[in-house]
Amino acid sequence: MYTKIMVPVDLGHIDRLEKALKTAADMAKLYDVPVCYVGVSSSVPSNIAHGSAEFTSMVTAFGQEQAQKYGLSDVTATAYICPDPSVDLDDVLIKAAVENNADLIVMASHVPGLADHIFASNAGYVASYSKISVLVVR
Repeated sequence: MYTKIMVPVDLGHIDRLEKALKTAADMAKLYDVPVCYVGVSSSVPSNIAHGSAEFTSMVTAFGQEQAQKYGLSDVTATAYICPDPSVDLDDVLIKAAVENNADLIVMASHVPGLADHIFASNAGYVASYSKISVLVVR
């Protein structure tokens, strides 16, 4: 059914991603397909990493941890560095799905609040503008 699942990850909020991570892992095992974890950051130091090289190694390590945790055999992890993730995140995720040949994106979201009626959430934007299937997990 699916050939590759992409899972966007925010290394600063791993605790909020557990449901989406488990859903993606379960689907990957069910359909026997690879999973690609994608992290997005800027090149400037942040509270997550001191630079793009450190962030890239953290995303790679995260992918390996997920493979061990859920017993996944085919896992990749890719870091994308952009000037301003708060502005560019949605477009970078859509681009990442194309570049990684994913045909399903499984991503976490939050319960919508008042601001979401004015500004679209990241998951809402990706679901609206991606050309592939998007499963939004709350």
